[in-house]
Amino acid sequence: MTFGSAGLAIDVGGTFTDVVLRDETGSSSVAKVLTTPDDPIAAIVSGVTRLVAEPARIGRVVHATTLATNAVLEGGGARVAFVTTRGFRSMIPLGRYARVEEDRYDLRFTPPVLDAECFEVTERTGSRGEVLLPLDPESVRQAAREITARGLTSAAVCLLHSYANPAHEERVAAILRESVPHVVTSAEVWPEIREYERATTTLVSARVGPLMAAYLTRLGEALRALGITAPVYVMDSGGGVVSAPLAARRAVVTIESGPAAGALMAARYGEAVSFDMGGTTAKACVIRAGRPAITREFHVGGKGSFGGRRAGTGIPIRTPAIDLAEVGAGGGSIAWLDPAGSLRVGPVSAGSSPGPACYGLGGLEPTVTDADLVLGYLGAASLPLDPLLAAKALDRLAAPLGVGRAAAAHAVHEIVNAAMASAVHVVTVQRGIDPRGFALVAFGGAGPVHACRIAQRFGIRHVIVPPLCGVASAAGLLAGPLATSRVRTRLGAADPEAIFAELARSAADDLEVGLDDPGVSVSRAVDVRFHGQSHDLTVDWSESRAELAARFRARYREVYGIDQEGEIEVVSYRVRLARDFPAAPVVAAEPQPPPAARRRDAYFPELGGYVATPVLTRAEADGVRGPAIVEDPGSTLVIPPGWQARLAADSSLRLHRRPA
Repeated sequence: MTFGSAGLAIDVGGTFTDVVLRDETGSSSVAKVLTTPDDPIAAIVSGVTRLVAEPARIGRVVHATTLATNAVLEGGGARVAFVTTRGFRSMIPLGRYARVEEDRYDLRFTPPVLDAECFEVTERTGSRGEVLLPLDPESVRQAAREITARGLTSAAVCLLHSYANPAHEERVAAILRESVPHVVTSAEVWPEIREYERATTTLVSARVGPLMAAYLTRLGEALRALGITAPVYVMDSGGGVVSAPLAARRAVVTIESGPAAGALMAARYGEAVSFDMGGTTAKACVIRAGRPAITREFHVGGKGSFGGRRAGTGIPIRTPAIDLAEVGAGGGSIAWLDPAGSLRVGPVSAGSSPGPACYGLGGLEPTVTDADLVLGYLGAASLPLDPLLAAKALDRLAAPLGVGRAAAAHAVHEIVNAAMASAVHVVTVQRGIDPRGFALVAFGGAGPVHACRIAQRFGIRHVIVPPLCGVASAAGLLAGPLATSRVRTRLGAADPEAIFAELARSAADDLEVGLDDPGVSVSRAVDVRFHGQSHDLTVDWSESRAELAARFRARYREVYGIDQEGEIEVVSYRVRLARDFPAAPVVAAEPQPPPAARRRDAYFPELGGYVATPVLTRAEADGVRGPAIVEDPGSTLVIPPGWQARLAADSSLRLHRRPA
């Protein structure tokens, strides 16, 4: 397999669709267009058309999409049949849900479960892979007839203990495929212990797989119509990219596709907290030693407190994902008054249609973007923004609050800062990490406006604003390697090396690369627990039993805060195979023309309100002390009083908070 060095990255967000073209020299050009919710491909075509003059130069297209997430949250996708071992059909209808937040007090509470019709087949396999009851093919054919009669076009097969022996699942799938168009097995998707999580992961893949396949087919056709014949890759939840056919077959790995790319971009700055604020949501992630934190189970649509997700809420997904905290707070978040008259911001967003009031597209509700425009933080560098419409929207909010326009706008700004700071709190303080030793890497269309104020809440003294910060998640797509992960549960395995070798071969087949190809790397890890415990922790593999035990005990101490001794056992084996794309040289961003307005009034409460503030380009900001405003294509950076900027060699702005 060969890769072209010119890359095209496409990130579809709730408000904007970002497109980045990086050529063979490392130079980048960007396009930021409003997302078209009814047909995301229309916005993609619009952005690509603006950038690509020579389609033949494109060697690869990398895409981040929220399609899978939206399908799960909105109940979309295919109707799914759930096929399992006889006696276990109630696993999905019963579900597993923790009553948290307002659900604790709901007397009519009904736990959300995946919508699936359940069918049973006669078979039974033991936890070591031994066949306890042979598969009855007629029971499978009967299930197939019922599935077809009900008009179901997708099936998820999850048999008890199939992670230990997938033979029955493979036979069930073969029979079902004679009459059911789309069949997914848990052994194909994620053959890991714990049948409920394995079942929900397989069901999600079966639900969104046909939708993903149709979408990627249409995307490929639209790109070919523009003359782009390069292969299309999709960012997976763990920060790697996979081919479009693999993303369609194993669609569940794309659930956290969009947010992962931004964390990859932030990883180049070492010890940092990634802070990504777009139009709809804000995301935070801890970066250590240049690597984003990874979780191996997360919840889609779960509830929780301020950016965290509580176990037992939402739909559990068992695939590797970059460990993010996310809140419904972005530039388009709507400010509103609750029945008690208190001011709230989000989580509802104005999105791209109608968008904030200042967009002039029909939106009337005051949003964070409207507030930032009234405060003087935003100009019209990227989009034509209407200050009069923003002022009218904020006046409608200020009147019932009994305050002036500026006070209302600043209140919106402060409240959304508090909401976004909670996401940083979840990934740092809540997990025992002191954020003061990290830099805050801020990006997204709205992130640099709010970054310094959020850093101040945690005593963080350094903020980094990368070049192309307004489209940094799209740029991060081009930093992800071609990669995939495989796992297999084997209790008491006698030959771990054979399991690792089998997993590596499977991963290489998925990526259509050879294990001996240049640039291919394989990392190995295992899930370990103490004998007698139910849950496990993931640590890097070591052939030395003593070293493996030491790594596990250190990880146990880090997670639980106590030292524990005892015999350990390995539960599951994990492999991640990656191949880097050829890297283009990194070049500094091209100088930007000076802003049309070189000074404007901006609101800084520590200076008593509105003050005349210089408006600069990134190149002009080197050595500047706040207050100041830096206008970039696609984003704006606010430097409050007490902060000083320095322009680094890579064109990133490094902000430092001076001692009081």
